[in-house]
Amino acid sequence: MALYRYIAASASPGIAEQYTSAIISYCEALAQFPKRGAARDDIRPGLRITNYRKRTVIAFAVDAESVSIIGVFYGGQDYESALQSGQDEEPSDNI
Repeated sequence: MALYRYIAASASPGIAEQYTSAIISYCEALAQFPKRGAARDDIRPGLRITNYRKRTVIAFAVDAESVSIIGVFYGGQDYESALQSGQDEEPSDNI
């Protein structure tokens, strides 16, 4: 919900709803093409990073059966430090 609040305060609740819903759909689509984005084993083994509209970074991991969203970072957040330190962002806290 942090991302929603950030956009709602900067733009409007309608735009925030539209943007966060689109990110959720994008994350759900990762199941169909889980190898998109860049491998970032330098940050954490098995980590992949992709961008949504060049403003939001989605960190995720892929195993044989599923795609796990590790974090959704926006507004220039330092996702590398957060992921290296183990302070993962929960998607429900960010969207």
